[in-house]
Amino acid sequence: MYKKFILGCFFFFLPFMVFSQVLQKRDSLRAKDTTSVSRNNRTTAVPTVSDSIATIDMYKIISIERDTTYVDTSLTIQNEYAENYLCKDIFGLLPFHNIGQTYNTLDYGLNDYTPFPEFGFRAKHFAYMEVEDINYYHVATPFTDLFYRSVLEQGQILDASVTVNTSDNLNLTVGYKGLRSIGKYINSLSSNGNFRLITSYNTTDRRYILKLHMTAQDFSNQENGGIVNTADFESSEPPFDERARLEVYFNDAYSLLKGNRYFIDHTFRLNKSNPNSIVLHHRFNYEHKLFEYTQPTPSARFGRALTSSIYDKTRYNRMYNMFGAAYSNKTIGDIEFYIEDYNYNYYYNSIVLNPEGGIAIPNSLSDRINTYGARYSYQKDKWKGSVLLSNSITDQSLANIDASARYTFDEKNSVSLRYQNMNKLPNLNFRLFQSDYENYNWYEKDLKNEKINNFEVEAKTKWVSASLQYSILKDHLYFFNEADNTNPADIDSLLVKPEQYDNTINYLSLKVNKEFKFWKLALDNTVLYQQVDQSHKILNVPEFVTRNTLYFSDHFFKKALYLQTGFTFQYFTSYYANDYNPLIGEFYIQEKKKIGDYPLIDFFINAKIQTFRVFFKAEHFNSNFTGYDYYAAPNQPYRDFTIRFGVIWDFFT
Repeated sequence: MYKKFILGCFFFFLPFMVFSQVLQKRDSLRAKDTTSVSRNNRTTAVPTVSDSIATIDMYKIISIERDTTYVDTSLTIQNEYAENYLCKDIFGLLPFHNIGQTYNTLDYGLNDYTPFPEFGFRAKHFAYMEVEDINYYHVATPFTDLFYRSVLEQGQILDASVTVNTSDNLNLTVGYKGLRSIGKYINSLSSNGNFRLITSYNTTDRRYILKLHMTAQDFSNQENGGIVNTADFESSEPPFDERARLEVYFNDAYSLLKGNRYFIDHTFRLNKSNPNSIVLHHRFNYEHKLFEYTQPTPSARFGRALTSSIYDKTRYNRMYNMFGAAYSNKTIGDIEFYIEDYNYNYYYNSIVLNPEGGIAIPNSLSDRINTYGARYSYQKDKWKGSVLLSNSITDQSLANIDASARYTFDEKNSVSLRYQNMNKLPNLNFRLFQSDYENYNWYEKDLKNEKINNFEVEAKTKWVSASLQYSILKDHLYFFNEADNTNPADIDSLLVKPEQYDNTINYLSLKVNKEFKFWKLALDNTVLYQQVDQSHKILNVPEFVTRNTLYFSDHFFKKALYLQTGFTFQYFTSYYANDYNPLIGEFYIQEKKKIGDYPLIDFFINAKIQTFRVFFKAEHFNSNFTGYDYYAAPNQPYRDFTIRFGVIWDFFT
C-alpha cells in the first residue's frame, strides 16, 4: 500500500515538474545544476552555462561574520540529512514524537555558550533563530526559496523566503516559516511561526556597510508530559497500537515561547580613499521574550497548586550595544577594540512573601553589564586565524577567550584548532522562577559562574573527516528532580529544582565521518564516541552514536532526472537520558530509566529536476518488528513508522 502511494505521488508530480522546468529553462534559467552549498555549510564548484545572463555565484548568501556561500540547488546526501524542520543536519539530536516539539541532546558538543546571562528555557529554543542564524543576501535577480514537508497528522511545514536586490547596493529579504502538526498522542499539537525581515546595504565604495533584521517568532505546544504507563506502549497490543488510546499525564497543558528582535550591524570607514584606514563599528540588538505555561486543571505531579488554574508567565528583555574601532592591514591582519553594554530585565508581575511578611522571592532580576575586548583576525595564503579577548568593566565576573586557527593545504584538506576559556554568568531561570505550583518557586542568589575550558581539533581530508573535543566544566548548572531524593519510589512526582555541581566534569568526544563510493553506490558513515569523567552522574550522554547511509544515485531520462535512494541506519547506546519538564521548558537529569540501544532505519527516495527537489521517506519503518522500546526521553516515545513527503523549489526570475 505504501509502495503504491509513493510511486503514485512520484509519477503524478513528474509531468508537472518537467513542464515547470522546461518553462523555466525557456526563460533563461540563470544557473547550471552544480552549485555551492548553503544549507549544510559545504562549498562546491560553481560551473555555469556559457550563455547565461547571471551565474550561480551571483546569488550570494552572507553570514553576520561575512562568510559567503552560494544558493544551493544540488541534491546530495547532506541535503537529505538537512531536509527536516530545522533545515540542518540533526546528527546528535533526538526529536520527540511530534514535529515542532523539543529535542534530546545526544552529542553534548553541540552546546554553544555565551558569557552573558541568557533567558533560559533552553528546551524551547532549538528552532528559535538567533542572530547568527540569520543570513543576508546579494542576488542578481529576484530569488525565491520554497520548502514544504508533510507532518505526522493533519498539518504541514512551509518555509518560504523571497529576496531581491533593488539595486546593486540594497537587498531586501522577507521570509516566513510556519508549522502545524496535531501529533498522534493526546494533547501534543505543535503550532509554530517564524517571520523575518532582512535588509543589507552598502555604498558603492563600501565605505558604509549595513545589515539589519527583524524577527517575530512564536513556538506553541500542547504538553502532555509523556505517557503514564510505558508498559502499554511497549506492548502496543490493541487498543494501544492507536496512540491516542494511551493515557498521558496532562490533558490540557500548554506552553508558549515568543520572541521579537530588532538587530542592526553597521560599519563606517573614516578615510574615503584608503581601504586600510580605521573603521568604526556599531552593533545593536534589542530582544523581548516571554515564556508561558498554562494548565486549567492542576496536576498533583507538580505538587500542591496555589490556584485553581495554572498560569505562569515569565518575561524578559535585553538591549545590547557594541561600539568598536578596527584597523585593517593586508600584512598584519585586522584588529578591533570594542566596548559592550548589556542591559537586561527578567521579571514577573508578583512577589512571594515569607511567613514574616518579608520578600522571599522577588519579582525581577535586572542588571547592566559593561565589558571591554579586542578581536584580532588574520588571513593570508593558506592561514586563517582569530583571537577574541573580553572582560567585564563592571562588578560582574565575566570573561571570554576564544582563539582559533585553520591551515588549508588544498580544497580537500585542512586542519583547524580552537581554544575557548569562559567565565559564564548563570542563565536567569536558574536564579529566579515563579509558578502557581508551590514547589516551583525559587530565588538562588548565591550561584557561582560556570567555568568552561574547551579544546577542539578538526581535520578534513580527502580520506576522512574527524573532530576531537575536550571540555573541562566547573560549577556546572543543571536541573534535577528533588523527589528522587525525598521519595525515590514515587515515579509520578516531579519537583524539579536548579542545582550547581561543585566538582569538575571532564568531557571527551571524537567524531569521524567517511564516505565510501563504488560505482553508483555510496556508504556514508558518521560515528561519535563520548566519554565523561565525573564523580556523580550529572552530564549524561551515550557512549556511541552512529549513522550509516547506503544509497544509490544516478541520472535518468537523458540526465533530466537525478534520482537518489537508499537506507539510513541510526543507533546510540543506552544511557540515562535527561527527561523533559514542560513547566520550566528545560531538561533535567534522572537516574531511573535508560533509553537507547534500539535501531532507527529510514528508507528514502529523492529526486531532482533542475532546481526542483522532491523527498519521500519511510521513517522508522522497522518499528513494527524490532520492538516498541524506542524513546526520546524516559516516558516520551520516539516516532512510529510514518511516510512523509517534502519539496524544495528554488526560483530564479
